Amino acid sequence: MDNLSDALKKLKITTTDSTADSLEGCLDCLLQALAQNNMETSEKIQKSGVLQVFASLLMPQSSCTAKVANVIAEVARNEFMRNPCVDAGLIPPLVQLLNCKDQEVLLQTGRALGNICYDSHTLQSQLINMGVIPTLVKLLGIHCQNAALTEMCLVAFGNLAELESSKEQFAYTNIAEELVKLFKKQIEHDKKEMIFEVLAPLAENDVIKLQLVEAGLVECLLEIVQKTVDSDKEDDIAELKTASDLMVLLLLGDESMQKLFEGGKGSVFQRVLSWIPSNSHQLQLAGALAIANFARNDGNCIHMVDNGIVQKLMDLLDRHVEDGNVTVQHAALSALRNLAIPVVNKAKMLSAGVAEAVLKFLRSEMPPVQFKLLGTLRMLIDAQADAAEQLGKNVKLVERLVEWCEAKDHAGVMGESNRLLSALIRHSKSKDVIRTIVQSGGIKHLVTMATSEHVIMQNEALVALALIAALELVTAEKDLENAQLVQILHRLLSDDRSAPEIKYNSMVLICALIGSEPLQKEVQSMAFLEVVSKLRSHENKTVAQQASLTEQRLAVES
Repeated sequence: MDNLSDALKKLKITTTDSTADSLEGCLDCLLQALAQNNMETSEKIQKSGVLQVFASLLMPQSSCTAKVANVIAEVARNEFMRNPCVDAGLIPPLVQLLNCKDQEVLLQTGRALGNICYDSHTLQSQLINMGVIPTLVKLLGIHCQNAALTEMCLVAFGNLAELESSKEQFAYTNIAEELVKLFKKQIEHDKKEMIFEVLAPLAENDVIKLQLVEAGLVECLLEIVQKTVDSDKEDDIAELKTASDLMVLLLLGDESMQKLFEGGKGSVFQRVLSWIPSNSHQLQLAGALAIANFARNDGNCIHMVDNGIVQKLMDLLDRHVEDGNVTVQHAALSALRNLAIPVVNKAKMLSAGVAEAVLKFLRSEMPPVQFKLLGTLRMLIDAQADAAEQLGKNVKLVERLVEWCEAKDHAGVMGESNRLLSALIRHSKSKDVIRTIVQSGGIKHLVTMATSEHVIMQNEALVALALIAALELVTAEKDLENAQLVQILHRLLSDDRSAPEIKYNSMVLICALIGSEPLQKEVQSMAFLEVVSKLRSHENKTVAQQASLTEQRLAVES
């Protein structure tokens, strides 16, 4: 350790014109001491004040530069040394060195910057602002034969790509092309894994998604899937998962998705279709998620339904009814829900038996599956009166919906159950459906839904309640009274924040409720006339007209 003290003293008084040999000797001594006991040596280096000297030694033309950077890289492995390195002003000269040609200097400089900025978003952002991203991408292209330098660049990309601000900068480089080129050369699993770790965060950016697709990443991924699908080796299973997950991620971008769909004729789309009947759960999952992503516009949805995708998804669901894989169930239901959005697909999907296939999952206790099941049924019955009536008379379904309307721990399931109850009434306009819902105890949930914070849900509830009042008022009378519907309507009409359509539908509903003696008494006791007459001067003409009509009705009845 005496040698170390001497070396530190020498370095402290050294100047840039010291002979390279004497400097090298001191630096070798430091590196040796760091190799034996990194923490203790780092503390001594910090106390000696030699870090400030290093800033002046980091010069491209000096033969000692690589060793200085190596010492910095080693001391910065300790968390307590990172701030002192920043305070000593080491970051700017290190960043400058990334422009030099010497591969050893580049390697040690990259290590030093990586270690100093490790785990610090603030320092990593500083590097991004200093322009290191385009420099590193260029380095990767120039030195792709140098394994150590390549690895250093990948580690740096992996750290920087986590930051949102980096992605815009990466998008202006040819990173996609370089990474795909590098990926194609890799044989070892670990090396591929490293590149995957950079690709995944970068592929979250839509511009880079498209660049990756154009650079041929998809073909690489499909090749991996083909090679690993039947293997039971751990590395292969991991690679299959990573490749298929990344494929699904690329399809989340609208442009990249449309490019790969190619009007439904694309080879990529066809390959993804072949994953659905596969025996690998991972591929079934990725296939169903990919279809859900392709099904993000009407044109694609119509094409896929016309070309038989629905049967493939139903067959997949069938394989997962008993003790099935929840993620596969969720993904297949997501795909069916998206496919059911275009009006022309609804009847086709209903006649293919999608509603029956979906109902098999009513027993599921998994909220994500329940949520997608509800959404799929709601999409299917939109403006499909017969289907809405058939489902609305299904006592098992309605009872399950009423149960889920109370799923307070799962707001999504609760909201979707309420919306489906309302939709069954709105689209069927059927007395039988209303009776089934009344008998199953669903009325109180529709009344509560009218107080939702979402205007669309309030509206759906009020329209359903108006149909109940128009078609089956006597049957529902008691439940409407118990749920305090009249008080809620008074509140909605008095509240200035209520949307115009909420005020309009509340008045329509009031006019219908007057047909029931007990409800009419409640209306009379609550000074509705006063609230309604104020709305005659409402800025929305439809609301003002309905207020006049409602006022007349209330006056006649009083």
